[in-house]
Amino acid sequence: MNKKIVALVVGAAIIASVQLAEAQKPAKVPRVGYLIPAAGASAQYEAFRQGLRDLGYVEGQNIAIEYRSGESSSRLADLATELAQLKVDVIVAQGAAANQAKTVAGAIPIVFGMSGDPVEGGFVASLARPGGNMTGVTFLAFELVGKRLELLKEVLPKISRVAVLANPAHPGEQRELKETQTTAQSLGATLQYLQVKASTDFDSAFEAVSKQHASALLVFPDAVTLAHRVRIAEFAAKSRFPSMFGWKEYVEAGGLMSYGPNLQDLWRQRISVYVDKILKGTQPADLPVEQPTKFELIINLKAAKQIGRTIPPNVLARADKVIR
Repeated sequence: MNKKIVALVVGAAIIASVQLAEAQKPAKVPRVGYLIPAAGASAQYEAFRQGLRDLGYVEGQNIAIEYRSGESSSRLADLATELAQLKVDVIVAQGAAANQAKTVAGAIPIVFGMSGDPVEGGFVASLARPGGNMTGVTFLAFELVGKRLELLKEVLPKISRVAVLANPAHPGEQRELKETQTTAQSLGATLQYLQVKASTDFDSAFEAVSKQHASALLVFPDAVTLAHRVRIAEFAAKSRFPSMFGWKEYVEAGGLMSYGPNLQDLWRQRISVYVDKILKGTQPADLPVEQPTKFELIINLKAAKQIGRTIPPNVLARADKVIR
């Protein structure tokens, strides 16, 4: 009997010690890979980190972020491969980096934030049912395209010819152009469509705008035009063109007006939430791709003064932010 008691005591002690050892093991810290083109907006990365903090994550304690940034597509591909080899729990891909992440991620979930159409780009089957291992937020809002042109018309009532700068490789660009053409016809304006796929295309595009005497400039938002936003704003100011953009970053760089979503809000309030849900077990296929629902009008009065334009009071009154 004594031997049985001793055996039971020893067994209980062993079980207790094993349980104690398990309890003392540090919990696995999830790792998030963050992949961004070098030309991307770092403010969006900071907004994403703040979003994680809002959700209770503390870097170095209960989450780790492997940040990678690359200039070229080949460099981004190498960095995406590196993140996959690290076996991160989820990859967050900013803009064009989603292409490289998709190629090498395998089964690793990917949350993207992109300006284009993820369906046309081949990232998801549909917005409502992404399928596969990718989901996220698209900043594209086709319903805004016509409204941007209408705002230009309010600032320049006699608008006749509008130069459009756009990247033809951008998923969704053709639909944006079609929507813009429809609105232009209703306003009695003509579009001058100019393709800018790389930095080398801007000089020839600017020359064509000047030669054909456009009266205003409309720029479709994407990584290429965003990277050259200062250059575009300087051209518009020099040519005394009212200019309209899709994101506030262009106006902060010297453009006249923008009407579109607040990208920082989307990275902080939506993309970080999707990462949190995936880390807690939700599959990307079960998370519909989100689109922006709140938009802001930003007006730069400094730019207006440079081009000799007065913003009508009814337009100025609708602005969410005015740069003076």
